[in-house]
Amino acid sequence: MLFGCDFSSAPTARKPIVVATGDLADPHRVVLTGLQRFATLDAWGEWLRATPDWVGGFDFPFGLPRELVEHLRWPTTWHALITHYASLSRAEIRDTFAAFCAARPVGGKFAHRATDLPAGSSPSMKWVNPPVAYMLHAGVPRLLAAGARIPGLHDDGRRGHHAHRVALEAYPGLLARELIGRRSYKSDDLARQTPERLVARSDLLAALEAGTTRLGLRLGVTASQRAELLADARGDDIDAVLCLVQAAWGFQRAESPGPGHGLPAGFDPLEGWIVTA
Repeated sequence: MLFGCDFSSAPTARKPIVVATGDLADPHRVVLTGLQRFATLDAWGEWLRATPDWVGGFDFPFGLPRELVEHLRWPTTWHALITHYASLSRAEIRDTFAAFCAARPVGGKFAHRATDLPAGSSPSMKWVNPPVAYMLHAGVPRLLAAGARIPGLHDDGRRGHHAHRVALEAYPGLLARELIGRRSYKSDDLARQTPERLVARSDLLAALEAGTTRLGLRLGVTASQRAELLADARGDDIDAVLCLVQAAWGFQRAESPGPGHGLPAGFDPLEGWIVTA
Protein backbone atom coordinates (compact mmCIF):
# COMPACT_ATOMS: atom_id res chain seq x y z
CA MET A 1 0.00 0.00 0.00
CA LEU A 2 1.07 3.54 -0.76
CA PHE A 3 -0.30 6.37 1.33
CA GLY A 4 0.14 9.98 2.33
CA CYS A 5 -0.61 11.22 5.82
CA ASP A 6 -1.74 14.70 6.83
CA PHE A 7 -0.87 14.64 10.51
CA SER A 8 -2.05 16.32 13.68
CA SER A 9 -0.32 16.05 17.05
CA ALA A 10 -3.71 16.51 18.74
CA PRO A 11 -6.32 14.95 16.46
CA THR A 12 -10.04 15.15 17.13
CA ALA A 13 -13.16 13.90 15.38
CA ARG A 14 -13.54 17.43 13.94
CA LYS A 15 -9.91 17.63 12.76
CA PRO A 16 -8.59 14.10 12.41
CA ILE A 17 -5.40 12.67 11.00
CA VAL A 18 -6.13 12.02 7.31
CA VAL A 19 -4.55 9.16 5.33
CA ALA A 20 -4.89 9.04 1.53
CA THR A 21 -4.27 5.51 0.22
CA GLY A 22 -3.33 4.72 -3.35
CA ASP A 23 -1.85 2.36 -5.92
CA LEU A 24 0.46 2.83 -8.87
CA ALA A 25 -1.68 2.04 -11.92
CA ASP A 26 1.39 2.39 -14.13
CA PRO A 27 4.79 4.12 -13.84
CA HIS A 28 3.19 7.50 -14.53
CA ARG A 29 -0.11 7.34 -12.62
CA VAL A 30 -0.99 6.98 -8.95
CA VAL A 31 -4.65 6.25 -8.24
CA LEU A 32 -6.37 7.42 -5.07
CA THR A 33 -8.10 4.41 -3.50
CA GLY A 34 -9.49 5.98 -0.36
CA LEU A 35 -9.35 8.48 2.49
CA GLN A 36 -9.19 7.30 6.09
CA ARG A 37 -9.55 9.45 9.18
CA PHE A 38 -8.28 8.88 12.70
CA ALA A 39 -9.58 10.90 15.64
CA THR A 40 -6.88 9.71 18.08
CA LEU A 41 -3.13 9.13 17.91
CA ASP A 42 -3.58 5.62 19.28
CA ALA A 43 -6.07 4.65 16.56
CA TRP A 44 -3.67 5.91 13.90
CA GLY A 45 -0.73 4.12 15.48
CA GLU A 46 -2.67 0.88 15.69
CA TRP A 47 -3.59 1.15 12.00
CA LEU A 48 0.09 1.55 11.11
CA ARG A 49 0.94 -1.57 13.12
CA ALA A 50 -1.96 -3.60 11.71
CA THR A 51 -1.30 -2.76 8.04
CA PRO A 52 1.34 -5.27 6.89
CA ASP A 53 3.05 -3.64 3.90
CA TRP A 54 3.26 0.05 3.16
CA VAL A 55 5.31 2.97 1.96
CA GLY A 56 3.98 6.16 3.52
CA GLY A 57 4.71 9.85 3.16
CA PHE A 58 4.20 11.63 6.48
CA ASP A 59 3.69 15.37 6.88
CA PHE A 60 5.79 15.85 10.00
CA PRO A 61 9.53 16.16 10.64
CA PHE A 62 11.58 13.09 11.45
CA GLY A 63 14.52 14.95 13.02
CA LEU A 64 15.77 18.09 14.75
CA PRO A 65 18.43 20.58 13.58
CA ARG A 66 21.94 19.39 14.44
CA GLU A 67 22.80 22.91 15.62
CA LEU A 68 20.02 22.75 18.22
CA VAL A 69 20.83 19.21 19.34
CA GLU A 70 24.51 19.96 19.84
CA HIS A 71 23.77 23.21 21.67
CA LEU A 72 21.46 21.36 24.10
CA ARG A 73 23.99 18.52 24.45
CA TRP A 74 21.34 15.98 23.58
CA PRO A 75 22.31 12.62 21.98
CA THR A 76 23.74 13.04 18.48
CA THR A 77 22.72 9.65 17.14
CA TRP A 78 19.18 9.56 15.76
CA HIS A 79 17.62 6.70 17.70
CA ALA A 80 19.10 7.86 21.01
CA LEU A 81 17.89 11.39 20.29
CA ILE A 82 14.34 10.21 19.55
CA THR A 83 14.31 8.11 22.72
CA HIS A 84 15.37 11.15 24.76
CA TYR A 85 12.93 13.47 22.97
CA ALA A 86 10.02 11.08 23.50
CA SER A 87 10.76 11.07 27.24
CA LEU A 88 10.11 14.83 27.49
CA SER A 89 6.73 16.45 28.00
CA ARG A 90 5.44 19.01 25.53
CA ALA A 91 5.84 21.68 28.19
CA GLU A 92 9.50 20.73 28.62
CA ILE A 93 10.02 20.87 24.87
CA ARG A 94 8.35 24.28 24.63
CA ASP A 95 10.32 25.77 27.50
CA THR A 96 13.65 24.37 26.25
CA PHE A 97 13.14 25.59 22.69
CA ALA A 98 11.79 28.97 23.82
CA ALA A 99 14.91 29.52 25.94
CA PHE A 100 17.11 28.61 22.95
CA CYS A 101 15.30 31.14 20.75
CA ALA A 102 15.32 33.87 23.40
CA ALA A 103 19.11 33.83 23.49
CA ARG A 104 19.42 34.37 19.73
CA PRO A 105 19.19 37.55 17.61
CA VAL A 106 16.05 38.71 15.85
CA GLY A 107 15.81 37.09 12.44
CA GLY A 108 17.77 34.03 13.55
CA LYS A 109 15.73 32.73 16.45
CA PHE A 110 15.27 29.20 15.12
CA ALA A 111 17.82 26.60 14.10
CA HIS A 112 17.14 24.95 10.74
CA ARG A 113 17.78 21.57 9.18
CA ALA A 114 19.63 21.39 5.87
CA THR A 115 16.44 20.18 4.15
CA ASP A 116 14.37 23.21 5.20
CA LEU A 117 15.75 25.59 2.58
CA PRO A 118 15.21 23.43 -0.55
CA ALA A 119 11.85 22.21 0.78
CA GLY A 120 10.66 25.60 2.02
CA SER A 121 9.57 23.95 5.26
CA SER A 122 9.21 25.32 8.79
CA PRO A 123 12.04 24.58 11.23
CA SER A 124 11.30 21.32 13.02
CA MET A 125 11.80 22.98 16.41
CA LYS A 126 8.75 25.26 16.02
CA TRP A 127 6.14 24.63 18.70
CA VAL A 128 3.44 26.95 17.26
CA ASN A 129 2.15 27.87 13.80
CA PRO A 130 2.65 25.02 12.97
CA PRO A 131 3.57 22.99 16.07
CA VAL A 132 5.87 20.66 14.15
CA ALA A 133 8.03 20.00 17.23
CA TYR A 134 5.00 18.39 18.87
CA MET A 135 4.17 16.53 15.64
CA LEU A 136 7.65 14.97 15.66
CA HIS A 137 7.16 14.11 19.34
CA ALA A 138 3.81 12.41 18.67
CA GLY A 139 4.52 10.84 15.29
CA VAL A 140 8.01 9.40 15.13
CA PRO A 141 7.77 7.13 18.21
CA ARG A 142 4.61 5.61 16.72
CA LEU A 143 6.42 4.95 13.43
CA LEU A 144 9.08 3.08 15.40
CA ALA A 145 6.41 1.18 17.35
CA ALA A 146 4.94 0.07 14.01
CA GLY A 147 8.31 -1.36 12.97
CA ALA A 148 8.85 1.16 10.19
CA ARG A 149 12.15 1.52 8.40
CA ILE A 150 13.14 5.17 7.97
CA PRO A 151 15.73 5.33 5.16
CA GLY A 152 18.96 7.01 6.21
CA LEU A 153 17.87 7.37 9.83
CA HIS A 154 16.58 4.05 11.14
CA ASP A 155 17.90 1.37 8.80
CA ASP A 156 18.21 -2.31 9.60
CA GLY A 157 19.61 -3.48 6.29
CA ARG A 158 16.29 -4.00 4.51
CA ARG A 159 16.13 -2.13 1.24
CA GLY A 160 13.62 -1.26 -1.41
CA HIS A 161 10.75 -3.62 -2.08
CA HIS A 162 11.95 -6.05 0.61
CA ALA A 163 11.08 -3.64 3.43
CA HIS A 164 7.56 -4.18 4.77
CA ARG A 165 6.94 -0.71 6.18
CA VAL A 166 8.85 2.32 4.93
CA ALA A 167 8.28 5.83 6.32
CA LEU A 168 9.32 8.86 4.27
CA GLU A 169 9.15 12.44 5.50
CA ALA A 170 6.90 14.33 3.11
CA TYR A 171 5.84 17.96 2.84
CA PRO A 172 2.72 18.89 0.84
CA GLY A 173 3.67 22.58 0.64
CA LEU A 174 6.68 21.72 -1.51
CA LEU A 175 4.58 20.10 -4.23
CA ALA A 176 1.72 22.59 -3.89
CA ARG A 177 4.04 25.55 -4.47
CA GLU A 178 5.42 23.91 -7.59
CA LEU A 179 1.90 23.68 -9.01
CA ILE A 180 0.14 26.88 -7.90
CA GLY A 181 2.90 29.07 -6.47
CA ARG A 182 2.21 30.65 -3.11
CA ARG A 183 -1.56 30.92 -3.55
CA SER A 184 -3.41 29.88 -0.39
CA TYR A 185 -5.71 26.90 -0.95
CA LYS A 186 -6.85 26.11 2.61
CA SER A 187 -7.65 27.51 6.04
CA ASP A 188 -8.80 26.14 9.38
CA ASP A 189 -10.55 29.49 9.97
CA LEU A 190 -14.12 29.36 8.68
CA ALA A 191 -14.07 33.07 7.81
CA ARG A 192 -11.05 32.54 5.54
CA GLN A 193 -12.50 29.57 3.64
CA THR A 194 -13.12 31.80 0.65
CA PRO A 195 -14.11 31.20 -2.99
CA GLU A 196 -10.56 32.19 -3.97
CA ARG A 197 -9.16 29.33 -1.90
CA LEU A 198 -11.64 26.93 -3.52
CA VAL A 199 -10.40 28.06 -6.95
CA ALA A 200 -6.82 27.47 -5.81
CA ARG A 201 -7.71 23.93 -4.63
CA SER A 202 -9.40 23.29 -7.96
CA ASP A 203 -6.33 24.46 -9.88
CA LEU A 204 -4.05 22.41 -7.64
CA LEU A 205 -6.09 19.25 -8.11
CA ALA A 206 -6.33 19.80 -11.88
CA ALA A 207 -2.54 20.14 -12.07
CA LEU A 208 -2.10 16.92 -10.07
CA GLU A 209 -4.46 15.08 -12.41
CA ALA A 210 -2.63 16.45 -15.45
CA GLY A 211 0.73 15.41 -14.00
CA THR A 212 2.32 18.82 -14.55
CA THR A 213 5.02 18.26 -11.94
CA ARG A 214 8.69 17.38 -12.09
CA LEU A 215 7.78 14.12 -10.32
CA GLY A 216 6.33 12.72 -13.56
CA LEU A 217 3.19 11.33 -11.91
CA ARG A 218 -0.48 11.94 -12.70
CA LEU A 219 -3.15 11.54 -10.05
CA GLY A 220 -6.16 9.38 -10.78
CA VAL A 221 -9.38 10.27 -8.93
CA THR A 222 -13.08 9.56 -9.43
CA ALA A 223 -15.66 12.32 -9.78
CA SER A 224 -16.86 11.75 -6.22
CA GLN A 225 -13.30 11.81 -4.85
CA ARG A 226 -12.61 15.04 -6.71
CA ALA A 227 -15.72 16.64 -5.20
CA GLU A 228 -14.70 15.45 -1.72
CA LEU A 229 -11.18 16.87 -2.05
CA LEU A 230 -12.46 20.22 -3.25
CA ALA A 231 -15.12 20.41 -0.52
CA ASP A 232 -12.55 20.10 2.27
CA ALA A 233 -11.80 23.78 2.88
CA ARG A 234 -9.28 22.90 5.61
CA GLY A 235 -7.17 21.27 2.93
CA ASP A 236 -6.30 18.22 5.04
CA ASP A 237 -7.58 15.77 2.40
CA ILE A 238 -5.67 17.34 -0.47
CA ASP A 239 -2.54 17.64 1.70
CA ALA A 240 -2.74 13.88 2.34
CA VAL A 241 -3.01 13.34 -1.41
CA LEU A 242 0.04 15.54 -2.05
CA CYS A 243 1.97 13.37 0.44
CA LEU A 244 0.68 10.25 -1.36
CA VAL A 245 2.15 11.48 -4.64
CA GLN A 246 5.49 12.17 -2.95
CA ALA A 247 5.43 8.68 -1.37
CA ALA A 248 4.73 7.11 -4.77
CA TRP A 249 7.71 8.96 -6.27
CA GLY A 250 9.90 7.67 -3.43
CA PHE A 251 8.57 4.12 -3.82
CA GLN A 252 9.53 4.13 -7.50
CA ARG A 253 13.10 4.96 -6.47
CA ALA A 254 13.34 2.43 -3.65
CA GLU A 255 16.53 0.93 -5.08
CA SER A 256 18.23 4.24 -5.88
CA PRO A 257 21.80 4.81 -4.60
CA GLY A 258 22.51 6.01 -1.09
CA PRO A 259 19.66 5.59 1.38
CA GLY A 260 17.24 4.82 -1.47
CA HIS A 261 13.80 6.22 -2.26
CA GLY A 262 15.29 9.15 -4.14
CA LEU A 263 16.83 10.62 -1.00
CA PRO A 264 20.20 12.31 -1.51
CA ALA A 265 23.33 10.45 -0.53
CA GLY A 266 25.09 11.98 2.45
CA PHE A 267 22.22 13.87 4.06
CA ASP A 268 22.64 14.37 7.80
CA PRO A 269 21.62 11.10 9.54
CA LEU A 270 20.52 13.07 12.59
CA GLU A 271 18.31 15.62 10.82
CA GLY A 272 16.58 13.61 8.11
CA TRP A 273 15.43 14.75 4.67
CA ILE A 274 12.11 15.55 2.98
CA VAL A 275 11.43 13.23 0.04
CA THR A 276 11.50 15.00 -3.39
CA ALA A 277 13.34 18.06 -1.91
